[in-house]
Amino acid sequence: MAQTGPLDREQLCCSICLEILKEPVALPCGHRYCMGCIRACWGEDDSSYIFSCPQCRQTFTPRPILKRNTILAEMVEKLNTGGLQAAPSGQRCRYAADVACDICLGGQIKATRSCLVCLASYCAAHLHTHNKSPALKKHTLVEATMPLQGRICSHHDRLLEIYCCTDQQCVCLLCVMDEHRSHATVSAAAESTKKRRQLGKTRKKSKLRMQAKENELLDLRQALQSLKVMHCGDP
Repeated sequence: MAQTGPLDREQLCCSICLEILKEPVALPCGHRYCMGCIRACWGEDDSSYIFSCPQCRQTFTPRPILKRNTILAEMVEKLNTGGLQAAPSGQRCRYAADVACDICLGGQIKATRSCLVCLASYCAAHLHTHNKSPALKKHTLVEATMPLQGRICSHHDRLLEIYCCTDQQCVCLLCVMDEHRSHATVSAAAESTKKRRQLGKTRKKSKLRMQAKENELLDLRQALQSLKVMHCGDP
């Protein structure tokens, strides 16, 4: 694999201080900053209800919890030591349904798994790095079949892991404690299993109905053919 060029260094720079990331953190929108820079940008006052990304201006309520991104920190370390490498071209995203790795520079490398704890998707190489960390080994991983933004609560920036049976929608734990407090809820995984079973039964019934219709059509064709033969045989 070839070494990455100067573009990699630029993409590992903080857009606030314009230096290589120090104690890198990733916001829910995906943009990366130094821990100190984004804290200084937002200030120490947590009484504000809205915080925004300096780049895309996406707002977050409540204030996101800033944690050191282990994967980004390792990439910065490799960059500083000259060990950062590019991913093979065969792993690049080719189709609209492909999910891009959140760590790969340029956003063109296909992710294989998504972590529901880190709220990030990883290609095979970065997934290996993720799994090497003892603190990350127990994280829940799923197939990277959809962007994680679709699994994140737009109000609380948390994973949509609860299904509200009352409103028939997925919500996060904070939603359950707030506007869905008195609603009937189950885990999203349990509801997904239930829906898949229902879908399987519906498909089976549809298949049986289609087969019955095809048999009826075949009987009608055979009856019509018999009538034609009888008609041709009449004097």
